[in-house]
Amino acid sequence: MIGYPNVRLRRLRSTENMRRLVRETIVFPSDFIYPIFVIEGKNIKQEVPSMPGIHRFSPDCLPAELDEIASLGIPAVLLFGIPDQKDELASQAYHPDGIIQQAIRFIKINYPQLLIVTDVCLCEYTNHGHCGVVKDDYVDNDLTLPLLVKTAVSHAEAGADMVAPSDMMDGRVKAIRKGLDENGFCTVPILAYSAKYASGFYGPFREAAESTPQFGDRRAYQMDPPNLREAMREIEMDIQEGADMIMVKPALPYLDVIRCARDSFKLPLAAYNVSGEYAMVKAAAMKGWLDEKHVTMEVLTSIKRAGADIIITYHAREAARWLNDDKRMP
Repeated sequence: MIGYPNVRLRRLRSTENMRRLVRETIVFPSDFIYPIFVIEGKNIKQEVPSMPGIHRFSPDCLPAELDEIASLGIPAVLLFGIPDQKDELASQAYHPDGIIQQAIRFIKINYPQLLIVTDVCLCEYTNHGHCGVVKDDYVDNDLTLPLLVKTAVSHAEAGADMVAPSDMMDGRVKAIRKGLDENGFCTVPILAYSAKYASGFYGPFREAAESTPQFGDRRAYQMDPPNLREAMREIEMDIQEGADMIMVKPALPYLDVIRCARDSFKLPLAAYNVSGEYAMVKAAAMKGWLDEKHVTMEVLTSIKRAGADIIITYHAREAARWLNDDKRMP
């Protein structure tokens, strides 16, 4: 009979070199996309109180952050904009000289080695904080689609390498794909926030992006957390509509959704390790309750082990430094 004492699984855990040799899941800096908040103005670098180490930057203050990102081997950034004006139709989201459009052009000229991914949503730009056009206190799906298309096209015109619609309106991937193609951007891919849940883990992001809804919530368009089969339907529809990559958001409470998506679909799969997940680790580490490096790398490894090819994470800079330092160790 095969088993103990002939089989001793601890043999392959005896030393760090042995553990490295048989390690099944390895996280690399090249797996990361780093989210950045860009704000109107000049000479602005504001730390987000609920996200220690994360800042909002005016475009002129981006170089120090981008220099480090590029040097660490992180290949891509995901841009979120905070405009100085908001209105009912989110006009600054698709303005040719909007804050995101400014940031795209700046990065494209000065950091051509970085891949620029842009969040396509209206919540940061509306005066009510919802992700679409509000009519009779209801977010109107079909009235929102043309504005999302205008936003995505304006990002592509500014030089974005990839657009990422996060609004969760039905049909937005199809509409954006059509809009991009008709305007000569058939080579710009779409990373769809396909399974984006109505999560309680977004609180710190809403502070950073000034995007808290002024009434109600987003449960009528973001996914209901108990549902997994519905997530697969959302992903399948986005693929049919032309998505080039798919995403599950948040990551940690939805590792089962990531695994199911990985098993069901062949497209590149991203997972968003969101602001609340980041803030929890940071807060516990600041209290001395957790080993920050150990826990952060355990979190990121779990996301990749679940099946994610790409991890969008606010931990990217620190994790990349740790990984690079570990690689240089004798």
